[in-house]
Formats: sequence, C-alpha cells, structure tokens
Amino acid sequence: MTSVDLEFDQLNSTVDALRRSISNRLMYGVGKDAVTAQPRDWLHAVELAVRDRLVARWMRTTRQQYEQDVKRVYYLSMEFLIGRTFTNALFALGIHDEVRDALSGLGVDINTLEDLEPDAALGNGGLGRLAACFLDSMATVGIPGFGYGIRYEYGMFRQTIVDGNQVETPDYWLRAGNPWEFPRPEVVYLVHFGGRTVQYDDRTEWIETEHVNAMAYDTVIPGFATTATNTLRLWSARATDEFDLSAFNQGDYRRAVEAKNTSEHVSRLLYPDDSTQAGRELRLRQEYFFVSATMQDLIRRYQRTHSHFGRLAEKVAVHLNDTHPVLAIPELMRLLVDTHHVPWDKAWKLVQQMFSYTNHTLMPEALETWDVEMLARLLPRHLEIIFDINAQFLKQVTEKFGRDVDLIRRISLVDEYGQRRVRMAHLAIVASHKVNGVSKLHSQLMTQNIFSDFARMYPERFTNVTNGITPRRWLAQASPSLSSLIDQRLGPRWRTDLFELGRLREWRDDPDFRRAFHEAKFANKLRLVERAKRETGAIIDPNALFDLQVKRIHEYKRQLLNILHVIVRYNRIREEPERDWTPRVVMFAGKAASAYKMAKNIIKLINDVAKKINADPLIGDRLKVGFIPNYGVSVAELIIPAADLSEQISMAGTEASGTGNMKLALNGALTIGTLDGANIEICDAVGRENMFVFGHSTDEIESLRAAGYRPRQIYESNPELKVALDQIRLGHFSPDEPHRFYDIFHTLVDWGDHYMVLADFDSFDKTQAEVDAKFLDKDAWTRSAIENVAGMGIFSSDRTIAEYAHEIWHVEPLDLG
Repeated sequence: MTSVDLEFDQLNSTVDALRRSISNRLMYGVGKDAVTAQPRDWLHAVELAVRDRLVARWMRTTRQQYEQDVKRVYYLSMEFLIGRTFTNALFALGIHDEVRDALSGLGVDINTLEDLEPDAALGNGGLGRLAACFLDSMATVGIPGFGYGIRYEYGMFRQTIVDGNQVETPDYWLRAGNPWEFPRPEVVYLVHFGGRTVQYDDRTEWIETEHVNAMAYDTVIPGFATTATNTLRLWSARATDEFDLSAFNQGDYRRAVEAKNTSEHVSRLLYPDDSTQAGRELRLRQEYFFVSATMQDLIRRYQRTHSHFGRLAEKVAVHLNDTHPVLAIPELMRLLVDTHHVPWDKAWKLVQQMFSYTNHTLMPEALETWDVEMLARLLPRHLEIIFDINAQFLKQVTEKFGRDVDLIRRISLVDEYGQRRVRMAHLAIVASHKVNGVSKLHSQLMTQNIFSDFARMYPERFTNVTNGITPRRWLAQASPSLSSLIDQRLGPRWRTDLFELGRLREWRDDPDFRRAFHEAKFANKLRLVERAKRETGAIIDPNALFDLQVKRIHEYKRQLLNILHVIVRYNRIREEPERDWTPRVVMFAGKAASAYKMAKNIIKLINDVAKKINADPLIGDRLKVGFIPNYGVSVAELIIPAADLSEQISMAGTEASGTGNMKLALNGALTIGTLDGANIEICDAVGRENMFVFGHSTDEIESLRAAGYRPRQIYESNPELKVALDQIRLGHFSPDEPHRFYDIFHTLVDWGDHYMVLADFDSFDKTQAEVDAKFLDKDAWTRSAIENVAGMGIFSSDRTIAEYAHEIWHVEPLDLG
C-alpha cells in the first residue's frame, strides 16, 4: 500500500477501512493485539482511529483560517463541561453506525466502550455546559474560534452519597490518559506572581516575581456535518524548577519537590474551597494563570501574520464568560503597554473594541470581587492598571453626570467601604464594547437593577442574547428513540436547523403519532429504570410520573420548595391511602459547593426524606424519592430524556436563564416553573397551556418585600405546611439527630425566607395538583409534550452563536470552499 493509499485509508470511513484502522491503532498505538486487548484497550484504539479523521479536518480548517486571515473569537471560560467526546465525535463525523459495525466485526460491543469513557471533569454546572454547547455550535456554524480554560487534573470533585451526606473525592478523570488531547510542550508561557513594580519616566517594569509555566493542551472541537473544526486550548501548570537536587541529596525529600507541587496546584482543582485565605488566593492565581497564558497566546498568533497592532481589534474578539476571566483586561493592557510599548490610549481603545462580557447572575452577592490587598501582593502591576482605568472612568462619569458622590461610590471599580475590593463585573463593563444578559428578563433586570448606573452611562453597550443548547448532544445523541421518530417525519435537517421541529405540530392531533411519541418517551424511561435496577437494585415503576429537578444545589434554586411539597404529599397519601393518587418518582441531582453548608444540609434532608418515604409500606409505588449522585453530562444524557416533568422553580428574578429547562423541554418534558429566566421565553414558544406556571412574579416579590414579608404568618396559617415544617424541625426524618435541620426550619420561618419558599408554596402545591390531573390524561399530556419539542427551535445554540457573531463579535463564518 502506497503512502497515498495509506492516507486515504486513514480518512476513509467505510466499515472495512474503519476495522483496519482500529486494528492498526490497537497494535501500533496501544501496543496490544486482539487476543490480549481489554475493553479499555479497544476504546483507546477506536478513539485514536476516530481522532485521525478529526485531525485531517482540523489541519485543513486551521490552514483555511490563516489563508483567509479571518477574525477569530477567543472564548474564555473557567469551565467547559464537554462530557464524553467519543460518541459526540462519531455523530459529528456521521460514522456512528459504521464504527459500531466495524467494532462488531472485531467482536466488540460499542455500548460497552461508550460507558467506559469518563466525563471530562472540566466544569460543574450550567456555565460550563453552556460553554461546551457554544464550542459545538461555533464549529458547526463555521465561526473561527478557540475556547480557552484550565486543564483541571481532578475536576471539581466526584460526589458520592454516604449516609445521606455529600462526600467529595478527587475526580481523577485523566487516570487512563486522554486520547482526545494533544500536548503542546512547545507552547509554554511564563506566568508571573508577586514581586514589585518599578516606575521609569517612559515605562513600568514588574520585577522580582515568582513564576509558573503554562503549557497548552489542545482538543479538537468538530462541527456537525461540516469539515469545520475549532480548538479547545487548556492550560496546565508546570513548575519552572522541576526538582531541587541539592535538597534531595541532603535527604530533604519533601523540600526537593515542594516548589514543583506548590506551582502546579494552580491547575489541580476547579473552584477550590474559598472559605480560607489560602483557598481564595489559589482561586485568584487560577484566574490570572489562564488569562495570562491566553493573552500571550493571542498576541503570538496575531504577530505570526501582522507586524503591528493596528489591526488587532479587526482580527480578534475576546469574550468573557462571566467574571472569572476579567483579569484578561489588565493583563492585555500590561502586555501591550509594558511589553510591546503601545501607547496607553491606543491600547485601551484596542481593548474596548476587542472585549465583550456575558453576565450570568442577578444577585449582587454573587458578583465577583477581589481584595485590594491580595491583588497588591499577587498582581501589583495589574492593580496599578485597574486604578488607572478607574481614574479615567470616574473622570468620564463626572463629566457626564457631575460630581454625584453617591453615583461615583456605586459605580467605581473599587468598593472603598470596609475592606477595599475590586469589582470585577464593573471592570468588565467598562472595558467591553458589549455586555449581554442571557434571557430577555435577565437583560431587562440587569439594566434596571444591578447595572442601572452603567446602563445610564453606556446605554448602547447592553444587549440580550438568550442562551441555547446543542440539539446534537441533547436530542440526537441523548434520545435515539425520539430522534428516530422525528427523523421519520421530518428527515435529519433539524439537527442543524432546529426550527424544523415546528413542523411536528402538524401531527400533534394524529393518534398514531401521539402513540409513537409516547412509546419513544417510554423507551427512555425504561432505559433509566433498567440502569437504576442494575446499578442500585432500585425498583421503579416506569408508568409513574418522572418528576426531575437537576441542577446545582443552592438555596435560590429552591430544592427546599420541592422537598417540602414531597413531604406534604407524603402526609396526604398516608392520611388517604385509598385515593387514586397519580404515582410519582421525584428525582433530584446536583452538587453542593464544598464550603456551602446549607446546600449540603439540603442534600441530607432530601436523602433523609427519601429514606423514610421509600421504606414506608403504606406508600408503596405511589411516591418514590431519589437523589442521583455525581450529576454530570453523561448522567444528564440518561435521565433528561426520561423526565416527564421539569422542575424550574427558582424565585422569579434570580435565575439568569437556565439551560436545563431547554434540554428537558426539547426531550418532551413539561415544565413546572416560575416566570423567571428563560422560562418566560419557553412559555412564549410552547404556549402557556403546555406549561405549568406558578408563583409570584418579580414585581410581586418586590411588592411583598416592600410591604414587610412575614414567613411565620404563612407557617401559622397553612396547617399542612406547618406539619411538614414541624416534622423537619422535630426530627421526624432524622430521629438519630432531631435538631439536624434546625437551620433549615428557621431560615424558612424565622430568618426571612430570602428566596420566598413559603410565599410560593400554596401556588406551587395547587399547580402540582394540575400536573397530577393532566398526567392521567395520556393524550392531553402527550399533545403538550409534542408542543414542547416543536417549540424549541429558538433555543438552539446555533441561533445563539449566530447572534453573538453578528451583533457582538462581528465575525463571519469561515469560507470552507
């Protein structure tokens, strides 16, 4: 076979060519033969064979980007929750069935291999999953871009449940290596910390620093049904001094590796516990580490084809996914001004033209700030730059609004009251040409509330881009049965034009289609039931209503409202067991931050309640409760398609958007939710009659607070709610420790009930009764489920990315020829 024939064979995707490629990779890439190979060896071999086909596209796309001198997007995020790569790559290349058949011919089951791949532990929640969806869509739409983040060795943590408590262990997802990444030992940048600055007449120098190397690892991000690919570049910390030989020879083995270990902590864990000074310092180091390497990389790539910085903003768009990467702003200013001697005013103009920022929270306490003293110690030059930016900005504020002291205090980049802190969101807004919210309500409240002063200062700067999700991952891959049914009616085009799903409304009243739709959903429920039985021994009735709340555990997400309703429902069933109850399986999943004691206590309460209910013979199959541990992308792909009911129950005005709501609706789950975040837009898209809306609106909550909200009055006036809360308070679900949930009770009843759980309980309870009634009418429920799927076209991340590209980044798709 000639070299040309060999190259063609490597890219050919017939079953025979794939079988040869897998066998070759098993021998020459893994070092095993078919006799000795274990399942993980086969997985590694087929991953390498598939990767070869991705790389050919990747090289071609990179060449085209340089030849066309395109503008590129640099998408900076602390998280990229990409999940498993193997199946996604097969779907993107359109070779899933061919690889399945090639493996079958070698005596290997593809399903066994798919389950062996670990999720990439590069994120935690919606922020990281959104970033992953965006990378998928950028490649599919053809937008030239890079994702930049950190290559965490241990992720956030692996969550296990022991005696009902969350227990955190390292998630060493790289134990068996990662065949999808390419180490780039030649792409290494020095990242500096500490030291001091020296002022000269014409420049400033940052000297006497400690430093760590940032080494690049690249992962190919394929577009779907296109040759376009992009890159996720992650930075791993490497010590500049690997080993202290002198200390080792003196027998001080710990000191011999101490500097190396300390340096490399930077990329060990996502979100280290910030309840300690050391934890907060590590987080700050992480954030600066990855943006410094990224800005240096950006400049290096630009200078490959440009001799001066005059066109930098024409060729580069930098997007900040939340406030974690905001230190990229002073870092790029430092590099341009101090290292490349660009005049300050010109550098600042470039920065403002390049940067854009997405805000993800409406809660002032969640907006990131950094202690001035810590910044002065770790990043003294950056603090000087921030002070200079602030002085320049406040001068503009004074020129526009006069010397309004209160306004200046509120809008300053530095909070001067108490411990001085730099407000990272303020810095992002001042340095960006566009700032967007992630749902219509969020963007409206952003300019009316938390950033109202900035909206007066820069009204043209604020815009909305509602979040979206990739239909390839969240319907085509996650729900083969439903996808197959949709293909039969619509063909495959909906995967890249999700508005095609709107045509499903033509068959919403067709009994045959409704029956087929119900069967497809039921197949997903059976898949979950069988997995639960195999892994835990739990017996679940697939005919029950599957009621799902999956998201990180936080008071504003209001898992407490859900479990309170479960307790009330449990008490009612015990009082009237003869009633014809709609059977329910209530499932929770999500992680609590390791330092968030209330959230961890909520997990314990859920599990204690579940233990009590599931063991009660009087309840039987009428009500089951479960907490699914270690929620991540692969778990979500299993349970989201099985859900009948989607719990989106945050207090109105607290959820920026949400994307779990979109994934569940796309898979035919009906939403019970408040008018919050993207729930409002989902309601508009699917019709209010196909969703269960409850609770106070944002305006009503403000009025309730202004009038003096008294949760104890609600507790005293609702007998069933009072019984449930007293059961929590008195240890009915925790007889081994009766006062275990004291704080939960008093948070709701006596300490203000900040997230209005009790205020919304009655409405939630009545709406859940509507859910029960509708679920018993199978045709009505299925018709609404079809309407939900049909209405999801606007929530494709392809639409979201097209809006970012046109309205914010001003980037054109690559011409693929």
